[in-house]
Amino acid sequence: MKEILIARSAGFCFGVKRAIYIADETATKKGEEPIHSLGPIIHNPQAVERLEKKGIRVVELADDITCGKAIIRSHGVTQSDRAALEKNKITIIDATCPFVTKAQDYARMLSREGYAVVVVGDPNHPEVKGIISYIEEGVSVFTSVEEMRSAKKGQKVGVVAQTTQSFDNFVVFVVEAMRRFQEVRVFNTICNATKLRQEESKGVAGKADVMFVLGGYNSANTRRLQEICSEINPCTRHIETEDEVTRPMIEGASVVGVTAGASTPQWIIDGLVERLKDLWGGEKVEVSFYP
Repeated sequence: MKEILIARSAGFCFGVKRAIYIADETATKKGEEPIHSLGPIIHNPQAVERLEKKGIRVVELADDITCGKAIIRSHGVTQSDRAALEKNKITIIDATCPFVTKAQDYARMLSREGYAVVVVGDPNHPEVKGIISYIEEGVSVFTSVEEMRSAKKGQKVGVVAQTTQSFDNFVVFVVEAMRRFQEVRVFNTICNATKLRQEESKGVAGKADVMFVLGGYNSANTRRLQEICSEINPCTRHIETEDEVTRPMIEGASVVGVTAGASTPQWIIDGLVERLKDLWGGEKVEVSFYP
């Protein structure tokens, strides 16, 4: 018998569910005004394509939105982008994840209280760019361990994190800050759902012969899941949809593990399950969840 073992928390997190709900509601109430999304609402091309069919057009620059409504995606936006929308008198529909908003608030508070700010995350990610934009001008910002090591020791620093960071990486930054600076204030802004999904994915990867990580190639948290699972199971593959799975990938496997990033819709997970069943032909397949 074959088994498909799925991480129980795989797929949409609270913030993504909320953003998709807000976008759907906005599209349903659509009038003659155009609806824009400032950047993709979530990092999943298939979900974004579905929203586009409902009339939500993705725009990369705030200045390019000159009328109608603008949905602020789950990752949030920079202060300057929000200001540009307000200047153009755009109706703002804020779908920023509340956990991201909290990270922005902590970063702003720390900088106003005289702390240099360490932001643990990918500095090129839209969420991190947004967090950094809330830090007061003239305040030192560190986004790497190397930057901290070259900073003045006398400073007091505060630490926040991109909500989808791995806890282990967060700890590396905190420990280095403790070694380097006399006063360190830490806010663990990693979303609980992220930590849970990562732990579950480790468990699934340890039990599977082959491990699939589902999610957009542009999704940072999905790529992080792939890295985590690969450390435990070398037969780990990051895929966007079930169409990428071929029979040779599961040749000889009795247990196939499945996890998915926070932006992966349930229908894509279901599609992978059906694809695996088809590739196994008439063999009996048990679908179970971990833990």
